[in-house]
Amino acid sequence: MFKEISVATHGKNEFIDITEKIKRFIKEENVKEGKLLLFVPHTTAAVTINENADPDVKKDMIQALKRMVPEHEYYAHGEGNSPAHVKASLVGMSETIIIHQGEPVLGTWQGVYFCEFDGPRTRKLVLRMESD
Repeated sequence: MFKEISVATHGKNEFIDITEKIKRFIKEENVKEGKLLLFVPHTTAAVTINENADPDVKKDMIQALKRMVPEHEYYAHGEGNSPAHVKASLVGMSETIIIHQGEPVLGTWQGVYFCEFDGPRTRKLVLRMESD
């Protein structure tokens, strides 16, 4: 089971909660047990799992990444988006989620985020389900 979904981003650096899209895909595929691979086929975007109860966590993560990877340092890459490449590599292009009893196995406060570092853009997220 394979699906490619579109994610519209609105800012240069943004964390978009895609947890409900993930849950919808699991329900559509009617998978009760298995695993879901999420993959971002872009070099300046990423995916992560983190707290989704307090919106300040997203803001803090973006600010921390900005401090770790300053925008106005010298970078050799001519397009001017090297900080986005570095942030995407730090966060990572994939996640695996266990599916149990038709639900993603996430902690009480966890959500799934698409991470934009070179927006705004329309991005892709690839979903690959494996059922037991």
